[in-house]
Amino acid sequence: MLISILLFSFTLTSLAKDKIVFADPGWDSARFHNGIAQTIIEEGYGYPTEVIAGSTAATFLGLIEGDIDVYMEVWTANLGDTYYEPINKGEVIEVSINFNDNAQGIYVPTYMIEGDSERGIEATTPELNTVFELKDYWELFKDEEEPSKGRVYGSPPGWKVDQVLRLKMKSWGLNESYNYFSPGSDAALSAAIVAAYEKEEPIAAYYWEPTWIMGMLDMTLLEDVPYSEEKWTEENDYACEFAPMDIAIAVNKDFPEKAPEIVEFLKNYHTNSAMASSALAYMMENDCETMDAAVWFLKTREDVWTKWVPEEIAEKVKKAIN
Repeated sequence: MLISILLFSFTLTSLAKDKIVFADPGWDSARFHNGIAQTIIEEGYGYPTEVIAGSTAATFLGLIEGDIDVYMEVWTANLGDTYYEPINKGEVIEVSINFNDNAQGIYVPTYMIEGDSERGIEATTPELNTVFELKDYWELFKDEEEPSKGRVYGSPPGWKVDQVLRLKMKSWGLNESYNYFSPGSDAALSAAIVAAYEKEEPIAAYYWEPTWIMGMLDMTLLEDVPYSEEKWTEENDYACEFAPMDIAIAVNKDFPEKAPEIVEFLKNYHTNSAMASSALAYMMENDCETMDAAVWFLKTREDVWTKWVPEEIAEKVKKAIN
Protein backbone atom coordinates (compact mmCIF):
# COMPACT_ATOMS: atom_id res chain seq x y z
CA MET A 1 0.00 0.00 0.00
CA LEU A 2 2.81 2.41 0.90
CA ILE A 3 4.52 1.73 -2.43
CA SER A 4 1.23 2.41 -4.26
CA ILE A 5 0.78 5.72 -2.45
CA LEU A 6 4.34 6.76 -3.24
CA LEU A 7 3.92 5.84 -6.90
CA PHE A 8 0.63 7.79 -7.06
CA SER A 9 2.29 10.82 -5.45
CA PHE A 10 5.20 10.63 -7.90
CA THR A 11 2.79 10.45 -10.85
CA LEU A 12 0.89 13.56 -9.70
CA THR A 13 4.17 15.45 -9.22
CA SER A 14 5.46 14.46 -12.64
CA LEU A 15 2.18 15.57 -14.26
CA ALA A 16 2.13 18.95 -12.49
CA LYS A 17 2.85 21.78 -14.87
CA ASP A 18 5.31 24.57 -14.18
CA LYS A 19 3.94 27.94 -13.20
CA ILE A 20 4.00 30.56 -15.96
CA VAL A 21 4.97 34.04 -14.81
CA PHE A 22 3.74 37.20 -16.55
CA ALA A 23 5.12 40.76 -16.40
CA ASP A 24 2.98 43.62 -15.11
CA PRO A 25 4.82 46.81 -16.13
CA GLY A 26 2.17 49.02 -14.56
CA TRP A 27 -0.50 49.92 -17.12
CA ASP A 28 -3.98 48.55 -17.67
CA SER A 29 -3.74 47.46 -21.30
CA ALA A 30 -0.83 45.15 -20.38
CA ARG A 31 -2.83 43.81 -17.43
CA PHE A 32 -5.82 43.26 -19.73
CA HIS A 33 -3.74 41.16 -22.13
CA ASN A 34 -2.24 39.29 -19.16
CA GLY A 35 -5.77 38.48 -18.04
CA ILE A 36 -6.77 37.07 -21.41
CA ALA A 37 -3.65 34.94 -21.72
CA GLN A 38 -3.77 33.77 -18.09
CA THR A 39 -7.40 32.67 -18.38
CA ILE A 40 -6.76 30.74 -21.59
CA ILE A 41 -3.59 29.16 -20.19
CA GLU A 42 -5.08 28.22 -16.82
CA GLU A 43 -8.50 27.02 -18.01
CA GLY A 44 -7.50 25.68 -21.41
CA TYR A 45 -4.01 24.31 -20.92
CA GLY A 46 -3.96 23.62 -17.19
CA TYR A 47 -0.91 25.68 -16.25
CA PRO A 48 -0.89 27.78 -13.07
CA THR A 49 0.07 31.43 -13.63
CA GLU A 50 1.46 34.30 -11.63
CA VAL A 51 2.16 37.99 -12.23
CA ILE A 52 5.23 39.97 -11.17
CA ALA A 53 4.70 43.74 -11.06
CA GLY A 54 7.36 46.41 -11.40
CA SER A 55 8.69 49.17 -13.61
CA THR A 56 9.24 48.57 -17.30
CA ALA A 57 12.99 48.33 -16.76
CA ALA A 58 12.70 45.94 -13.81
CA THR A 59 10.16 43.61 -15.41
CA PHE A 60 12.04 43.44 -18.70
CA LEU A 61 15.22 42.59 -16.80
CA GLY A 62 13.19 39.86 -15.10
CA LEU A 63 12.26 38.54 -18.54
CA ILE A 64 15.91 38.44 -19.59
CA GLU A 65 17.00 36.70 -16.40
CA GLY A 66 14.18 34.15 -16.43
CA ASP A 67 12.25 35.32 -13.38
CA ILE A 68 9.47 36.25 -15.82
CA ASP A 69 8.37 33.99 -18.66
CA VAL A 70 6.01 36.14 -20.74
CA TYR A 71 5.72 39.86 -21.56
CA MET A 72 2.41 40.49 -23.33
CA GLU A 73 2.90 44.15 -24.28
CA VAL A 74 6.43 45.29 -25.13
CA TRP A 75 6.52 48.80 -26.59
CA THR A 76 9.56 47.98 -28.66
CA ALA A 77 10.59 51.40 -29.94
CA ASN A 78 10.25 52.90 -26.46
CA LEU A 79 12.72 50.34 -25.10
CA GLY A 80 15.04 50.63 -28.11
CA ASP A 81 18.36 48.84 -27.56
CA THR A 82 17.13 47.59 -24.19
CA TYR A 83 14.81 45.36 -26.24
CA TYR A 84 16.76 44.70 -29.42
CA GLU A 85 20.10 43.78 -27.81
CA PRO A 86 18.74 40.82 -25.79
CA ILE A 87 16.70 39.79 -28.84
CA ASN A 88 19.87 39.73 -30.94
CA LYS A 89 21.74 37.86 -28.21
CA GLY A 90 19.02 35.23 -28.00
CA GLU A 91 18.20 36.04 -24.37
CA VAL A 92 14.64 37.01 -25.28
CA ILE A 93 12.43 35.67 -28.09
CA GLU A 94 9.80 37.75 -29.87
CA VAL A 95 6.95 35.35 -30.60
CA SER A 96 4.27 37.67 -31.96
CA ILE A 97 3.16 41.24 -32.62
CA ASN A 98 0.20 41.80 -30.32
CA PHE A 99 -0.86 44.95 -32.20
CA ASN A 100 0.78 47.67 -34.29
CA ASP A 101 -1.98 50.19 -34.94
CA ASN A 102 -1.30 52.24 -31.83
CA ALA A 103 -1.31 56.00 -32.24
CA GLN A 104 -0.55 59.20 -30.35
CA GLY A 105 -0.75 62.91 -31.04
CA ILE A 106 -3.20 65.80 -30.67
CA TYR A 107 -6.86 64.80 -30.50
CA VAL A 108 -10.07 66.82 -30.60
CA PRO A 109 -13.63 65.62 -29.94
CA THR A 110 -15.10 64.36 -33.19
CA TYR A 111 -18.26 66.42 -32.60
CA MET A 112 -16.22 69.55 -33.28
CA ILE A 113 -15.59 68.37 -36.85
CA GLU A 114 -18.68 66.33 -37.65
CA GLY A 115 -21.24 67.47 -35.10
CA ASP A 116 -23.35 65.00 -33.13
CA SER A 117 -27.04 64.87 -33.98
CA GLU A 118 -27.90 62.64 -31.02
CA ARG A 119 -26.47 65.18 -28.59
CA GLY A 120 -27.69 68.16 -30.60
CA ILE A 121 -24.16 69.41 -31.28
CA GLU A 122 -23.32 71.31 -34.46
CA ALA A 123 -19.86 71.14 -35.98
CA THR A 124 -17.73 74.13 -35.01
CA THR A 125 -14.55 73.22 -36.92
CA PRO A 126 -15.73 71.31 -40.03
CA GLU A 127 -12.51 72.14 -41.89
CA LEU A 128 -10.18 71.07 -39.08
CA ASN A 129 -8.19 68.05 -40.25
CA THR A 130 -4.56 68.76 -39.35
CA VAL A 131 -2.60 70.10 -36.41
CA PHE A 132 -1.47 72.99 -38.61
CA GLU A 133 -5.07 74.19 -39.02
CA LEU A 134 -5.47 74.64 -35.26
CA LYS A 135 -4.05 78.15 -35.68
CA ASP A 136 -7.23 79.11 -37.55
CA TYR A 137 -9.40 78.16 -34.57
CA TRP A 138 -7.38 79.33 -31.59
CA GLU A 139 -10.26 81.38 -30.17
CA LEU A 140 -12.37 78.25 -29.73
CA PHE A 141 -9.61 76.72 -27.59
CA LYS A 142 -9.05 79.90 -25.56
CA ASP A 143 -6.75 79.61 -22.58
CA GLU A 144 -8.67 80.84 -19.52
CA GLU A 145 -5.43 81.95 -17.88
CA GLU A 146 -4.26 83.88 -20.96
CA PRO A 147 -7.25 84.59 -23.23
CA SER A 148 -5.11 86.14 -25.96
CA LYS A 149 -4.02 82.60 -26.89
CA GLY A 150 -5.52 79.15 -27.26
CA ARG A 151 -4.50 76.17 -25.14
CA VAL A 152 -3.14 72.82 -26.24
CA TYR A 153 -3.02 70.22 -23.47
CA GLY A 154 0.32 68.46 -23.63
CA SER A 155 1.96 65.50 -21.95
CA PRO A 156 2.31 65.02 -18.19
CA PRO A 157 5.68 66.34 -17.01
CA GLY A 158 8.59 63.94 -16.91
CA TRP A 159 7.50 61.92 -19.93
CA LYS A 160 9.86 61.81 -22.91
CA VAL A 161 6.99 62.85 -25.18
CA ASP A 162 6.67 66.12 -23.25
CA GLN A 163 9.99 67.29 -24.71
CA VAL A 164 8.94 66.06 -28.16
CA LEU A 165 5.62 67.92 -28.08
CA ARG A 166 7.21 71.20 -27.01
CA LEU A 167 9.40 71.05 -30.11
CA LYS A 168 6.53 69.92 -32.29
CA MET A 169 4.58 73.03 -31.28
CA LYS A 170 7.28 74.94 -33.19
CA SER A 171 7.06 72.68 -36.22
CA TRP A 172 3.27 73.09 -36.23
CA GLY A 173 3.59 76.88 -36.08
CA LEU A 174 1.38 77.10 -33.00
CA ASN A 175 3.59 78.88 -30.46
CA GLU A 176 2.37 82.35 -31.46
CA SER A 177 -1.32 81.50 -31.10
CA TYR A 178 -1.31 78.77 -28.43
CA ASN A 179 0.06 78.05 -24.99
CA TYR A 180 1.36 74.57 -24.35
CA PHE A 181 -0.25 73.48 -21.09
CA SER A 182 1.35 70.67 -19.12
CA PRO A 183 -1.13 68.79 -16.89
CA GLY A 184 0.17 67.54 -13.58
CA SER A 185 -0.41 63.85 -14.34
CA ASP A 186 -1.99 61.46 -16.82
CA ALA A 187 -5.04 61.38 -14.54
CA ALA A 188 -5.33 65.17 -14.73
CA LEU A 189 -5.02 65.04 -18.51
CA SER A 190 -7.76 62.44 -18.91
CA ALA A 191 -9.98 64.33 -16.43
CA ALA A 192 -9.63 67.52 -18.51
CA ILE A 193 -10.61 65.68 -21.70
CA VAL A 194 -13.62 63.97 -20.09
CA ALA A 195 -14.80 67.22 -18.48
CA ALA A 196 -14.69 69.08 -21.80
CA TYR A 197 -16.39 66.20 -23.60
CA GLU A 198 -19.25 65.98 -21.10
CA LYS A 199 -19.79 69.74 -21.34
CA GLU A 200 -19.64 69.55 -25.17
CA GLU A 201 -16.78 72.03 -25.16
CA PRO A 202 -13.74 72.32 -27.45
CA ILE A 203 -10.44 70.81 -26.35
CA ALA A 204 -7.21 69.99 -28.15
CA ALA A 205 -5.10 67.56 -26.18
CA TYR A 206 -2.29 65.08 -26.46
CA TYR A 207 -3.36 61.50 -25.94
CA TRP A 208 -2.60 57.99 -27.12
CA GLU A 209 -4.25 54.66 -27.79
CA PRO A 210 -5.19 52.08 -26.74
CA THR A 211 -6.71 53.70 -23.65
CA TRP A 212 -10.09 53.82 -21.95
CA ILE A 213 -10.47 57.42 -23.13
CA MET A 214 -10.42 56.27 -26.74
CA GLY A 215 -12.80 53.45 -25.93
CA MET A 216 -15.36 55.69 -24.21
CA LEU A 217 -15.13 58.93 -26.19
CA ASP A 218 -15.33 59.65 -29.92
CA MET A 219 -12.08 61.52 -30.53
CA THR A 220 -10.27 62.39 -33.77
CA LEU A 221 -6.50 62.37 -34.15
CA LEU A 222 -5.42 65.44 -36.12
CA GLU A 223 -3.19 64.67 -39.07
CA ASP A 224 0.48 65.57 -39.18
CA VAL A 225 3.18 65.27 -41.83
CA PRO A 226 3.69 61.56 -42.67
CA TYR A 227 6.43 59.95 -40.60
CA SER A 228 10.00 59.87 -41.88
CA GLU A 229 13.25 59.12 -40.09
CA GLU A 230 14.77 62.25 -41.61
CA LYS A 231 12.17 64.55 -40.07
CA TRP A 232 11.90 62.69 -36.76
CA THR A 233 14.93 64.33 -35.13
CA GLU A 234 15.36 66.88 -32.39
CA GLU A 235 17.15 69.17 -34.84
CA ASN A 236 14.03 69.14 -37.07
CA ASP A 237 11.64 69.64 -34.13
CA TYR A 238 10.21 66.14 -34.76
CA ALA A 239 8.38 67.61 -37.74
CA CYS A 240 6.21 64.59 -38.62
CA GLU A 241 3.69 62.26 -37.08
CA PHE A 242 4.50 59.74 -34.37
CA ALA A 243 5.37 56.40 -35.94
CA PRO A 244 3.17 53.48 -34.93
CA MET A 245 5.34 50.90 -33.24
CA ASP A 246 5.24 47.15 -32.99
CA ILE A 247 3.82 46.09 -29.63
CA ALA A 248 5.37 42.68 -29.21
CA ILE A 249 4.79 39.56 -27.16
CA ALA A 250 8.15 38.30 -25.93
CA VAL A 251 9.25 35.32 -23.86
CA ASN A 252 12.40 34.25 -22.05
CA LYS A 253 14.77 32.13 -24.13
CA ASP A 254 14.03 28.99 -22.09
CA PHE A 255 10.25 29.29 -22.27
CA PRO A 256 9.74 27.39 -25.57
CA GLU A 257 11.24 24.30 -23.92
CA LYS A 258 9.23 24.83 -20.73
CA ALA A 259 5.83 25.25 -22.44
CA PRO A 260 5.98 24.75 -26.22
CA GLU A 261 2.19 24.59 -26.62
CA ILE A 262 1.86 27.98 -24.91
CA VAL A 263 4.40 29.47 -27.30
CA GLU A 264 2.26 28.19 -30.20
CA PHE A 265 -0.78 29.89 -28.65
CA LEU A 266 1.13 33.17 -28.19
CA LYS A 267 2.34 33.04 -31.81
CA ASN A 268 -1.32 33.26 -32.85
CA TYR A 269 -2.21 36.03 -30.39
CA HIS A 270 -3.07 39.19 -32.36
CA THR A 271 -5.35 42.07 -31.39
CA ASN A 272 -5.71 45.76 -32.21
CA SER A 273 -5.92 49.04 -30.34
CA ALA A 274 -9.71 49.25 -30.61
CA MET A 275 -10.13 45.93 -28.80
CA ALA A 276 -8.02 47.07 -25.86
CA SER A 277 -9.62 50.52 -25.76
CA SER A 278 -13.10 48.97 -25.67
CA ALA A 279 -12.10 46.65 -22.84
CA LEU A 280 -10.55 49.49 -20.84
CA ALA A 281 -13.70 51.54 -21.38
CA TYR A 282 -15.73 48.55 -20.12
CA MET A 283 -13.61 48.64 -16.96
CA MET A 284 -14.32 52.31 -16.36
CA GLU A 285 -18.03 52.06 -17.09
CA ASN A 286 -18.50 49.02 -14.86
CA ASP A 287 -15.96 49.90 -12.16
CA CYS A 288 -14.26 46.53 -12.47
CA GLU A 289 -10.78 45.06 -12.71
CA THR A 290 -8.68 44.16 -15.74
CA MET A 291 -9.35 40.44 -15.23
CA ASP A 292 -13.09 41.17 -15.43
CA ALA A 293 -12.49 43.01 -18.69
CA ALA A 294 -10.46 40.07 -19.98
CA VAL A 295 -13.30 37.64 -19.23
CA TRP A 296 -15.77 40.06 -20.86
CA PHE A 297 -13.58 40.05 -23.96
CA LEU A 298 -13.41 36.25 -23.99
CA LYS A 299 -17.19 36.04 -23.73
CA THR A 300 -17.96 38.66 -26.37
CA ARG A 301 -15.15 38.15 -28.89
CA GLU A 302 -15.07 34.42 -29.48
CA ASP A 303 -14.69 35.27 -33.17
CA VAL A 304 -11.20 36.57 -32.34
CA TRP A 305 -9.60 34.44 -29.63
CA THR A 306 -10.90 31.01 -30.61
CA LYS A 307 -8.69 31.24 -33.71
CA TRP A 308 -5.62 31.37 -31.46
CA VAL A 309 -6.05 27.93 -29.92
CA PRO A 310 -7.13 24.39 -30.87
CA GLU A 311 -10.87 23.74 -30.69
CA GLU A 312 -10.63 21.51 -27.62
CA ILE A 313 -8.77 24.25 -25.72
CA ALA A 314 -11.34 26.84 -26.72
CA GLU A 315 -14.15 24.61 -25.46
CA LYS A 316 -12.47 24.21 -22.07
CA VAL A 317 -12.11 27.99 -21.73
CA LYS A 318 -15.68 28.68 -22.79
CA LYS A 319 -16.99 26.13 -20.30
CA ALA A 320 -14.92 27.65 -17.49
CA ILE A 321 -16.00 31.27 -18.00
CA ASN A 322 -19.69 30.70 -18.70
